[in-house]
Amino acid sequence: MIAVTPSLPNLNDLSHAQKDELIVALFGQHQLLIAQQAVLVQRITELEGRLRLNSRNSSKPPSSDALSKPAPKSLRQCGERANGGQKGHPGNTLRQSAAVDETITHQGPTQCSVCQLPMQTHEVIETRQVFELPELRVRVIAHQQIRSTCACGAAHVGAWPQGVNAPAQYGASVKAMAVNFNQYHLVPLARTGALMEDLYGLNLSQASIQSFAQDAARVLQATVAAIGQAVQAAPVVHADETGIRLKGRLHWLHCAVTPMLTWLAPHPRRGSVAFEALGLLQGIKGTLIHDGLISYKALACTHGLCNAHHLRELVYVHEHENEKAWDSWASDMGQLLVQGLREVAQAGGPLSAPRQAWFAGQWTGLLERGEALNPQTRRTGTSQDAARGARGRPRQSKAANLLKRLREYRSDVWRFMSDEGVPFTNNLAEQALRMSKVKQKISGCFRTEHGASTFFTIRSYLATMTKQKANLFDCLISVFDRQPVQPRFAG
Repeated sequence: MIAVTPSLPNLNDLSHAQKDELIVALFGQHQLLIAQQAVLVQRITELEGRLRLNSRNSSKPPSSDALSKPAPKSLRQCGERANGGQKGHPGNTLRQSAAVDETITHQGPTQCSVCQLPMQTHEVIETRQVFELPELRVRVIAHQQIRSTCACGAAHVGAWPQGVNAPAQYGASVKAMAVNFNQYHLVPLARTGALMEDLYGLNLSQASIQSFAQDAARVLQATVAAIGQAVQAAPVVHADETGIRLKGRLHWLHCAVTPMLTWLAPHPRRGSVAFEALGLLQGIKGTLIHDGLISYKALACTHGLCNAHHLRELVYVHEHENEKAWDSWASDMGQLLVQGLREVAQAGGPLSAPRQAWFAGQWTGLLERGEALNPQTRRTGTSQDAARGARGRPRQSKAANLLKRLREYRSDVWRFMSDEGVPFTNNLAEQALRMSKVKQKISGCFRTEHGASTFFTIRSYLATMTKQKANLFDCLISVFDRQPVQPRFAG
């Protein structure tokens, strides 16, 4: 549709009163256009800011960077550490083994090429070892039931071992290997069956592999519940959540972890409703490390915020929102946080009171500098608000929102510097959630709630045992033997 510009009236034909009315009308339109222009400029700036977001300056995952992936930047200063392995690093070179299964000798000529006489002495001058896999094949064990008959006519029958329930069945090691492939290494069902056939000659159906996983999840329910109770009682707990697809709809995967334990559970909701239904986070009495979601802040415990999020947001503000300002407050804030992290690492724990006071003073000065350049917008009822049709609180810039959070929750931001054992970031929780995103990329959404519950029950156990340096295959065999290896719940 083409807009038609109205023709201007002949001013010579207008009276003074009509000219005054025209001026007032034109002034009102001018003010409205100015307000609309300001709204459009703000909108354009916001949309350009969204295009600039990436994994380095926001919470977006690296997989969303596509071909515009930014160059990685380390928090370490140049020259702080040399490239390569550090001094004292033991290395992990393949070495010869004392346990040898087979020895093959390689002898030279048995007759001397000079005097044509037979060789008199032989000695080993060098040994080289080749590490090979043993022949992979299924080991079939036949169980025979014996019936013994007494002279008096009484018959006695031998008892089957526990777990031997059918004329032909798969053993614990077969089930453990299939579940290890499918649930831990995220190999899809069809490929798991193909691997089992290629390696062992077993033709497993997808339904069989699924039944193995469901059986393991039933056995591990009590163990995973105990993991959750141990996490709840820990002095420092990391929590996070991420979106997953379940039956084609958005659900949320919640995690609560410590350096030695991992607990995972899905729920349709993200916030306090999920916390109450899952029944773990609301019982935490120690320090909860999270990303600042408002639902976490409502929990009755001590809080610590993830500073990896703050560093990324400060990078964005410095490089994009504040790029033309003379004051580099955002960059200075990030450097101050990193300096605090280094000093805590060097001290091996919380800093002294004078040092904490110095950081607090520096932080206050940076907050004031940033707030002077990024004042909070207040609703004034102007024609600009009317042009937007705005209601409720006015939208703030990323810089203003970040500054507000860093001031209101400054003690949670700097808790890593004042409290023993509180980390700088929430990376532990993010790492616990990462493989669920890989699972979703490989296999798509979970088709049933039971399938999701099965996966995350097994995943909680295996992730915990991985942290505790256990052999996962042996652990899964113990699960199918109905005597699962238990993790260490404390320490």
